[in-house]
Amino acid sequence: MTFCIAIKVEEGLVALSDTRLTSGNEVTTAQKVSMHNQGKYPLFFMTSGLRSVRDKAITYFDEQMNEAWIKIDKTYKAVNQLADQIRKVADEDKEALAQSGLPFDLHSIVGGQLKKDDEPRLFMIYPQANWVEITKETPYQVIGESAYGKSILDLTLTYDSSLELALKAAFLAFDATRRCASHVDFPIDVVFYRKDSHKMSHNKYEKEDLLSVSEWWQNRIRHSLDELPDDWVKGIIEEATSK
Repeated sequence: MTFCIAIKVEEGLVALSDTRLTSGNEVTTAQKVSMHNQGKYPLFFMTSGLRSVRDKAITYFDEQMNEAWIKIDKTYKAVNQLADQIRKVADEDKEALAQSGLPFDLHSIVGGQLKKDDEPRLFMIYPQANWVEITKETPYQVIGESAYGKSILDLTLTYDSSLELALKAAFLAFDATRRCASHVDFPIDVVFYRKDSHKMSHNKYEKEDLLSVSEWWQNRIRHSLDELPDDWVKGIIEEATSK
């Protein structure tokens, strides 16, 4: 399984993904984020689903973009180009995968700011190759294991949040997920993009790099629980002990 999250706030884009791959009892790691740049205009892709399908679609996309980049001046056009390659891979491989009991389950997130984009844009592409744009009303999208970190994101994140807060929320959502899902884990890839900067950073972190952050958050939750208003709890206890 996978955990990939991308967030769009007014200041820019943040993305984070795990790297764990599982096949039966075998556990390996591989990057689930790919960076695509043409001059100063950056894009990133994130994917969940069968690795072979992902690699094939990205390879086809890169080949097409080398030929057609001059026409790709908005992010949605790059999304359409990737969607075309996903359809192509589905036509080639879907039947064979189905015969082996495997679904064609490629979900993709594309984010960036190309030449004629007036702001950073963020999209999700479904396995059927149709897509939706992530907007300020719901400023994040998770593919893969989406349930475990949702409460953290919904409680803390809005379109007006800073990029720094968005990155913290993305990490805490990942941290909650890795604690609950054995097939999601470090190392993680982090993408950071500030609006109109045309500079997209990509960094990798091991568990040891962020262990102190995980422990700080865990301790803060415990302390907050101790401080939670408890008049209602005391009422229950008093009622139970008076019987």
